[in-house]
Order: sequence, then structure tokens, then C-alpha cells
Amino acid sequence: MVERGDGDLFEQAWRRDPSQVPLAERMRPRVLEEVVGQPHLIGPGRLLERLLRHGRAPSMILWGPPGVGKTTLARLIAERSRAAMVALSATQSGVREIRDAVEKAAQRRAYEGRGTTLFIDEIHRFNKGQQDALLPHVEAGVVSLLGATTENPSFEVNAALLSRARVIQLQELGIEDLVGLLRRALSDRERGLGARELSAEDGLLAVIAHAAQGDARRALGAIEVAADLCPEEASVLTPEVVAQALGKRTLRYDKAGEEHYNVVSAFIKSMRASDADAAVYWLARMLEAGEDVDFVARRILIFASEDVGNADPQALVVAQAAASAAHQVGMPEASLTLTQATIYLALAPKSNAALRAYAAARRDVVRHGSLPVPLVVRNAVTGLMKEARYGVGYKYPHDFAGGIVPGQASYLPERLHGQRYAEVGALGWEAAAARQIAALRGEREVVEEE
Repeated sequence: MVERGDGDLFEQAWRRDPSQVPLAERMRPRVLEEVVGQPHLIGPGRLLERLLRHGRAPSMILWGPPGVGKTTLARLIAERSRAAMVALSATQSGVREIRDAVEKAAQRRAYEGRGTTLFIDEIHRFNKGQQDALLPHVEAGVVSLLGATTENPSFEVNAALLSRARVIQLQELGIEDLVGLLRRALSDRERGLGARELSAEDGLLAVIAHAAQGDARRALGAIEVAADLCPEEASVLTPEVVAQALGKRTLRYDKAGEEHYNVVSAFIKSMRASDADAAVYWLARMLEAGEDVDFVARRILIFASEDVGNADPQALVVAQAAASAAHQVGMPEASLTLTQATIYLALAPKSNAALRAYAAARRDVVRHGSLPVPLVVRNAVTGLMKEARYGVGYKYPHDFAGGIVPGQASYLPERLHGQRYAEVGALGWEAAAARQIAALRGEREVVEEE
């Protein structure tokens, strides 16, 4: 049983005329097996299957971007757990609605012996008082809480409430996930567009999937509009119709659906090669094709650490400032901040030392496991630790000129002595810093030998 407001309108419309119900609502999964994506949660032995194995749903916060199935999963979890589901929206409900729902849940438990799952959409919009009103009832087991949020629950949900709920993170749907969903919608005669008998190449469906940016609702909405724009006698979706549905001036794609990835690759490799002209061109290609500003900014941020790094530490600062500004002002002005950052990164000295250092250190962590921390760098906070010689021999670098301890031994685990990870490049700030430290250590050695 699901008690909700908007859903009743959809049910009534469905009975009168299914075509009046949005495609995204018609294609909403009816069982867990129909849910696309989320392989880390759904399937034999996965998290949700283990949590629901005994027919009971613990309190959970479903956290993920829009259109990945948070509400759908909440309904399916309630059904699988054989509990009644009461749905509230944080934007339309207050403490009174919470108390009413809890009162009915208590009666249901007392007279029917049945649990209640309280689903709260956009739970991050509840204020502290509203969240506090939930706490004792969740704690007492009167209701199991299922909250949905697009915001990090660590910041938006009270710590006390969060400690009584399992946070389930949903991932953005991938291109393949969305293409499969669109293909299903085209072929489903009961709930989808199957009666139109439209076909579409995978490359074109990938274009729609990319434009949806991981949001199943947007992808289904776009293909529904495209189907409506098709002439009744048409049997194939065309790029022109899809371009109209997506509202883009131009639309390029190929059968492999790879044009998006080719342009991104050209953008990154142009910056890496210090070809500022090409980098700006590929940036313009992405932005003018309607690429998401935040997506471009994320690529720039990654590049700043992966390919420039400490050859120019200011690069990450520039990239972060550009990402923040672009997100704040949006297009078309965001093109200026992203162009500024692109030119800076293309012209900056390059180093992939951070990438190589972490990869090498990770290999040893995986290979050797948790090697013991050397005694010299352990904190001796108890008498027993002091007796065990924790911290014996440690020298405070600030007590020495230049901040370098003469003859300083490695603080790596003993098994890894002599291993090098931070092999810095020959350019920029990091090269100068490495030379300075090497010189200081060399001067110490000369003094000691004398």
C-alpha cells in the first residue's frame, strides 16, 4: 500500500488514458529487476538484497543525483519489505503531517501487526525542528525512514537522525544504462512507445542519453517529445527530430556514439601538449554543442592535478576558481572563465608526479597490506607507549636550519626503505623545491663528514 498525493492523479489518468501519463511515469520500474544502473546495490548478494532478505527494511537515506530512481527504489523497498508506505514531500509537509503519519503508523502496527515505511522526498529541505520530530519515532521503530536527497546527507541531515539510518548512495546513470532504458521504452507496447513501432540507432539513443546527463526522467522525456514530433507515417527516429526534441541548434553523432568522448579527449590532450589554440577550439566545440558547464569544469580540475600538479601549484587554484565562477554565472559568461583556465593550464609547466606517486604508493599498499608504522614517528601518549619506545629518536624539523634534520632516516615502513614515490618533474616549482631540499641535505652531509 502506498499513501501519496500526486501518485493518485497519475493512477486515475492511467485508467482513463495511459497516453496522458508522462512516459517516465509509465516506465517506472515495477520490480527491482527492472531498475537500470546501481549494480553495487541491486542483484543477488548485493546490498539491497541483503538488507531486505528477511522482509524488513531498515531506515535508509537514498542519496544521489536527480533521475536515478530514488523514489522508485523507495516504493520497491517498501513493497519488498511488506510494509505500508506513506510518502511525504519535504517541500509541502511539516511537523503536523509527520505526527499524523506517525499516529497512523502506530495504529497500523498495533491493530494490523504491519510496519510502515515513511518516505520523505527531498529530506534535506526539512529544518532541524522537523527532523527532530521524526527522531523518537524512528528510534522506537514506529516507522522506518526512507529519505531521498540530492544533497550530501552529512551536511543536510541531523547527525542524530543520520546515525539511525543507513546511507545508500546512488550513482549517476551511465550512457549504456540510459540507452538500454530508451530501447526498452521504444519496444514496450504496454507502457512505452511500442505502439508507434519506431526504431532508432544506438548512436542516436546515446546522444539523447548524453544530453540527459545521467537523468532517466530527462532521457525518457526527450524521447517522448521526439516521438511526438515524428510524422505518423515515420518508422525511424532521425537526428533532425532528436535535435528538435533536445532544443539544440546542431547535433552531430556517429553510429558508435563516440563523438562526445573524442572531443573531450582532444581537449585534454591539447592542454597536455601545451597547445593552447587547439585546447580553446575544443573547449568551444563542447560548450557550443551544449555540453554541461560543470562537466567541463570537472575535466579542467582533474587536469590541473594530473598533468600540471606541483610544477605550478597555482594551476589548481585557477581551475577551482574557474569551476566555481562558471557554476555561479552559467552560460554564456562561463565560457570566459573556462577559457581563462584552459589557456593557463595549457601554458603551465607540466608534471604528472602526483599521478605517478599515488599509483606507485597504492601498488605497495595493495601488495604489502598494513605495514607497521615505524616506532620513531608514533605518538607516545601513554606510559605504556613510552616504555615500548614510541617516538624515541624523533627529531623536530623546525629545530634545524632550513627545516631539514641532518641525516634524517626514512619514515617509510621498514620493508619499504629506499622506495621512491614522489619522483618530481624537472620543471617549475616542484623541481626548484626538490633541488633546494637536496642541496640542504647535501650541505648537511658535507658538514658532518668534515
